[in-house]
Amino acid sequence: MGLLREPLASLLRFLLLLQVFWLPCAGSEPCRANFGEAEVTLEAGGTELEAGQALGKVAVTGCPGQQLALLGTDNDFTVLNSGTVQVKHQERKAAKISLAKHILRRRKREWVVPPISVPENGKGPFPQRLNQLKSNKDRGTKIFYSITGPGADSPPEGVFTIEKETGWLLLNKPLDREKIAKYELFGHAVSENGASVEDPMNISIIVTDQNDHKPKFTQDVFRGSVLEGVLPGTSVMQVTATDEDDAINTYNGVVAYSIHNQEPQDPHDLMFTVHRSTGTISVISSGLDREKVPEYTLTIQATDMDGDGSTTTAIATVEILDANDNAPMFEPQKYEARVPENAVDYEVQRLTVTDLDAPNSPAWQATYRIVGGDDGDHFTITTHPESNQGILTTKKGLDFETQNQHTLYIEVTNETPFVVKLPTSTATIVVHVEDVNEAPVFVPPSKVIEAQEGISVGEAVCIYTAQDPDKEDQKISYHILRDPAGWLAMDPESGQVTAAGMLDREDEQFVRNNVYEVMVLATDNGSPPATGTGTLLLTLADINDHGPIPEPRQIIICNQSPVPQVLNITDKDLSPHSSPFQAQLMHDSDIYWKAVVNEKGDTVTLSLKKFLKQDIYDVYLSLSDHGNKEQLTVIRATVCDCYGHVETCPKPWKGGFILSILGAVLALLREYCMPPLSDNWVVKRPSLL
Repeated sequence: MGLLREPLASLLRFLLLLQVFWLPCAGSEPCRANFGEAEVTLEAGGTELEAGQALGKVAVTGCPGQQLALLGTDNDFTVLNSGTVQVKHQERKAAKISLAKHILRRRKREWVVPPISVPENGKGPFPQRLNQLKSNKDRGTKIFYSITGPGADSPPEGVFTIEKETGWLLLNKPLDREKIAKYELFGHAVSENGASVEDPMNISIIVTDQNDHKPKFTQDVFRGSVLEGVLPGTSVMQVTATDEDDAINTYNGVVAYSIHNQEPQDPHDLMFTVHRSTGTISVISSGLDREKVPEYTLTIQATDMDGDGSTTTAIATVEILDANDNAPMFEPQKYEARVPENAVDYEVQRLTVTDLDAPNSPAWQATYRIVGGDDGDHFTITTHPESNQGILTTKKGLDFETQNQHTLYIEVTNETPFVVKLPTSTATIVVHVEDVNEAPVFVPPSKVIEAQEGISVGEAVCIYTAQDPDKEDQKISYHILRDPAGWLAMDPESGQVTAAGMLDREDEQFVRNNVYEVMVLATDNGSPPATGTGTLLLTLADINDHGPIPEPRQIIICNQSPVPQVLNITDKDLSPHSSPFQAQLMHDSDIYWKAVVNEKGDTVTLSLKKFLKQDIYDVYLSLSDHGNKEQLTVIRATVCDCYGHVETCPKPWKGGFILSILGAVLALLREYCMPPLSDNWVVKRPSLL
């Protein structure tokens, strides 16, 4: 209340609850902190009490080093931690109250225990008192205490118990924070008759950590790799260690990493470093060289307490990966080889190199290149996939007579570029070309000439000769290898080709597109002899040696209103020995027939002029070409008894012939089957209608 009016000075009485919590120390009688209360009387002068007004100070004492909690039982006043009592409410209101009644009213104290901290791995003796529960309902009645929860009456059972009558909470065994870091129990207070006198009270027991675990690496051996020649600061790998101790509230589980040892210590013992907190291993110095040290073994140390506690170790192996920092070198650098001339894909030489980089890696695989001496592009070089040698071969044949020696310059590098600038190695190879007996070569290899068909046997066609590439003066002889029609002959010494038969341009069996092909040979007298081939292509010129021919040569025509028959004219000769053509009927064929050539001059129409009885007739048709070459052809004409168009002649009537046969049969039957006639017999014949 904001204002209290009373005719006389008031006596104010307060019940102050003093609550203290403590942790026992082993080996000494604990200072007991408990719920307590006291009645305090304060005098307030005057008739008005202002809000915030100090009425007096209460002097209390507790356990050394502990802070007291002072609680007033009257809501109109507040008690500070210093013990000062103040008027609480700021609003004003008038009231007549009985201070004695209000002040003497007792307020129920709090049934609360703050969290209890207990170190793990305690040495006892056990049971060990932790805290005493006390209910203010113990006046006039006996109170019994109990606890429930995991660690009390449920697994793990029996870790904590409580003295039933005194309320002392007991620890019965050492605790392990790494198994259970916190226990949540409930305290109960009941009267003698079993009735609950307090609500269940939560009791939190926090297990504080001790450094009772060493760090453990997640692997016994860690493996990583890094390229040789990398710059300091390059990350290699990360190692990891764990510690079951508390790393949040204490340093017990805080792990610090360090490198205890490096093997080998080349080029010095500080090639790597490890980050103290993360475990990341990095390169700290330059000079990693795989060819000198291909692998490092590091002993990594992990220490808890942030480097001041327990230590464990693990191994980290660092593989130094190859970089192309070594150039391949020829061994030897000079070669000599011999190659027979004209040999293609001939292996000239194998070149050997050495490379200090990792075998079979791209930094070791050699790449060869001809950098000089092969202006004619005669050679090629490849890499053997297993031996890494360079294989030099001929791309095309070498000519001893043109150049009997080649000096090549070959450079070697790697599949991958060098990581640093390095000089390249070059080899020199002298190739000696060996002379061989080369076959004669016809000039030209294929010779085209024109020859007239129908020339006389023995008449010269051409001279076709070959040249010997060798410098020696060798004798060459000539022969015909293939002459399908047998039309030609060849002089073995001079190479002159003559006619041995009648050349016929129109012979479709041997001539294609007016060309007749013959293959000839030229053989030298070397040891061993060598033979070259040539091709003779004779383009046959046409002569007028074939007359026109009508097609077809057999016709069928009606003898009444006949349809004219059109015949095609062909001539094997070429123009001007072909069309236009002329037609003429011979040997009196023109009496009954007529032949007319069309305007284009490539067909002739044959017509029947007079009636002919049904039969087969020969029509003599003479055709001549533009060069007056005549050809007489007999046309076999079948004349039919029909009108207009006909394809097949109707067969003539054969009735009289059949009647004759029947008459003869009847006569025979009469002769052999009928008895002889007597004078009394009369023969009656049927009459014909």
